Amino acid sequence: MISRRNIRVKVMQTLYTLDTMETLLKPGEPQKMLQQHFNQTRSLLVYLTWFLTDVARYAETEAHKRASKHLPSAEDLNVNTKIAGNELLWKMLEDPALKEQFSKEKPELTHRPKPGENTDMVREIYLNLVATPTYQAYIATQAREKADEKKIMEFILNDLMLANESFISHIEENFSNWSDDGEMVVQLLAAYIQKPGIHNFNELVSADKLEFARTLLRTVQEKAEHLQEIIVPKLKNWDPERIAQLDMILMKMGVSEFLYFETIPPKVTINEYIDLAKDYSTQQSGQFVNGILDNIHKELVQEGKMHKVDYKKA
Repeated sequence: MISRRNIRVKVMQTLYTLDTMETLLKPGEPQKMLQQHFNQTRSLLVYLTWFLTDVARYAETEAHKRASKHLPSAEDLNVNTKIAGNELLWKMLEDPALKEQFSKEKPELTHRPKPGENTDMVREIYLNLVATPTYQAYIATQAREKADEKKIMEFILNDLMLANESFISHIEENFSNWSDDGEMVVQLLAAYIQKPGIHNFNELVSADKLEFARTLLRTVQEKAEHLQEIIVPKLKNWDPERIAQLDMILMKMGVSEFLYFETIPPKVTINEYIDLAKDYSTQQSGQFVNGILDNIHKELVQEGKMHKVDYKKA
């Protein structure tokens, strides 16, 4: 499932987009924009899953191509297609939830070479695969051990897809959220390989986390002036207009969590937004956001405005 950190990133990105837009939005538009970010995460997961399965299935395509040559050699007529019948592969392909996503997303269109390009990325990865000792060892036996079936699929993913610069460039060109979601999505795919059918692709965000995301977005929007009033006095010699836009958004999100999300420990909130500031804003942003949020937290506690419950019991 999508982590709270990734949820905060998507809320942050939505708020940043809203801040930079000059046109008036229709009611409900911000929530739709947020949902689009979640949809991008699902699309990335579906595509990586499709690509993995298509590499394994490509053995049959290659066998057909080579056998169809005008004068096929004995080698052309005896391409080993064991991997195309991989039992784990077919458990994945027979998963109704995955079938539905393949039908909706049509991932095969994403990998199609652009005009003027001759590279078929699936074929390239497949040819890299057949040249490896790992693959040769896999096809050397007719037996289908569960451990071996899983191992070869993991090998394709980790050693041939994720370790391939061309493939990563291909993903970055087609999925702008790769830098945000890549690590998490790879973990989700790794879990899916372990247990096909584990994911409900339509609900990668659990109901409680989706509610958290929507409420956080709505709260920062609706309480924007109040949040600004709390933050500005802590800026001392800083001109609010000259502070990085993203830093202000992150601080507003942090103060929102202090005041309106009673089950989230303040320390968790502060640490999360320090990390986001470091990763997404300027070099000094982590330290800056840390100092401001820490001061606001202390003041809210002193004034009795921090109403937190025991989050373990909540």
